[in-house]
Amino acid sequence: MNSQVAVERVRFASSEVDLAGDLFHPASEVDGPRTAVVVAGAWRTVKEQMPAQYARELAARGFSALAFDFRSWGASGGRPRSMEDPLAKADDLGAAAGYLAARSDVDRVAGLGICASGAYLASAAAKTSLFSSLALVAPALPGRETVVANLGGPQGVAALRGAAREAREHYERTGEERLEPAVPRTDESLPADYFADPARGAIPAWDNTFNPASWDQWLDYDAQASASRLTVPLLVVHSDAAASPESVREFVASVPGPVEQRWLEGVTQYDFYDRPGPVKTAADAVARHFTAVPSVHRQQ
Repeated sequence: MNSQVAVERVRFASSEVDLAGDLFHPASEVDGPRTAVVVAGAWRTVKEQMPAQYARELAARGFSALAFDFRSWGASGGRPRSMEDPLAKADDLGAAAGYLAARSDVDRVAGLGICASGAYLASAAAKTSLFSSLALVAPALPGRETVVANLGGPQGVAALRGAAREAREHYERTGEERLEPAVPRTDESLPADYFADPARGAIPAWDNTFNPASWDQWLDYDAQASASRLTVPLLVVHSDAAASPESVREFVASVPGPVEQRWLEGVTQYDFYDRPGPVKTAADAVARHFTAVPSVHRQQ
């Protein structure tokens, strides 16, 4: 833990579900309220993974930063568990922004989305005026055609919808979630990546579960849809070596508001999650972006 950072355990509600968060603050005192940032990470993950990594970095740069568990994940409430529901997660991001905006030590709220939460954050910001600015780091923004192609075409999508129906019906009948590994490890000869390495993402707080009942909500979600409704200043940090760069360019081209882009060379998706070099570069860019947005004080 960075010695310049303090952590406050917090809880707040979203659609009557109790959510758990860690609010990272600069350890040194400042005069007056500061910018607070809602930070969220990749799909099927918990707050102690990449969200906490970036929240610490932002707190060390003078911001308050909230990493939290979405409903049905980690230390938060909600059932069925381990649901990857993009619209519910977008609502949770809005609730997190509302929680921060109501604090007396916060003067404005920004949002940082990493990987899939880049899309969820954009959806949240398109629905609420609470966010003063956004930053998307290694965002996963696949269009519908890309999703279908990556999942084995129409036949693969149909199979996933069948699995979702079976999991949902099983839960309704028995009250038991039919969970599967969030990140399958089918080949032990593969080199350890972020989700297989205990020193990186394979931490005790993450139970590596995913509820296949989520597939219907996820397959119906359009990650590109909110781009045309974003008007607040936006920063995108990505790489051609990371996930679906063509989708990121497509998204940016549809945004009517101001967009700043930072493309790094040779940085993979997982590198953005926790490798010191890419994380520092991204966090520096995010901090500059949020600082450059004029402060808008909370209305009393």
